[in-house]
Amino acid sequence: MKQLTVLSRSYCHLCDDMVAALQQVRARFANGFAIEVVDIDQHPEMEAIWGNKVPVLLDGDEEICCFFLDQDRLTLHLAASGRRP
Repeated sequence: MKQLTVLSRSYCHLCDDMVAALQQVRARFANGFAIEVVDIDQHPEMEAIWGNKVPVLLDGDEEICCFFLDQDRLTLHLAASGRRP
């Protein structure tokens, strides 16, 4: 199963919103995807790179979107990897 990562902070309402939106989108995809939430405040190397862009949605090292879930971009990204709604 594909795993997407949300770089997050515990006190970030935009982060919570992105995870909630991802959970709704995930239900539409037959093959689904896993969601990993990583608190970048616990990972200084990530915070140095992504600190001003949180939340960030990643597939591996590839950034899909930041701040808000871009459902169109996510759908295109998942379709390119063989996942269809």
